[in-house]
Amino acid sequence: MAALDRLPLPSQLGLLAALGSGALLGGALYFQYVMGLAPCEMCHWQRWPHIVAIAAGLLAAASFAWPRLALVFALTAITALIVTSALGVFHAGVEYHWWQGPQACAGNIPRGLSTEQLKKYLFGAKMVRCDETVWSLWGLSMAGWNALLSATLAFVLATGVAGWVRTRK
Repeated sequence: MAALDRLPLPSQLGLLAALGSGALLGGALYFQYVMGLAPCEMCHWQRWPHIVAIAAGLLAAASFAWPRLALVFALTAITALIVTSALGVFHAGVEYHWWQGPQACAGNIPRGLSTEQLKKYLFGAKMVRCDETVWSLWGLSMAGWNALLSATLAFVLATGVAGWVRTRK
C-alpha cells in the first residue's frame, strides 16, 4: 500500500479503472467459458470499452512521473466506462423489450425475401439472440449489471479526478 500512496492520484485512479474493468471483463469471460453462456453481439460491444479502460488505466498508472498525462489516460478510462455503461443500458432495454435492438441480433426475419435470400439469411444468422436474458440476479441481467457497475466505477473515478483538479488550483 505504501507504494500506491506514492503514486499521484491520476495514476491511482487509472489503476483502479484497470482493475475494475478487468474484474467486469473477467466476470463476462467467466460466464462465457466456465458457465457456458455464449455472448451475443451486443455483449461483445460492451467488452471493447472495458479493454480500452484497462489499457488507458494501465497507461495512467505507468505515467506516474507525468500526472497530467496520467490524468488524460484516467479520463479516457472514465469515458470508456461511460460508453460501456450506456451500451449496457441499451442492451438491457433490448432484453426487457423496452425498445428494438439491432436487426442482426434480435432474431427477426426480414419480410419480402425470396426463397434463396431467406435460405442465405437463415444459414448466415447468428444463434445467440440479444433480446433474451440468459442470466439475471435480483431481476437485473448481465447487461444491466454491467451498466450499473460501470457507471458506479466511472462516478467514483470522476469524483476522484474532480477532487484532484480542485486541489491543484
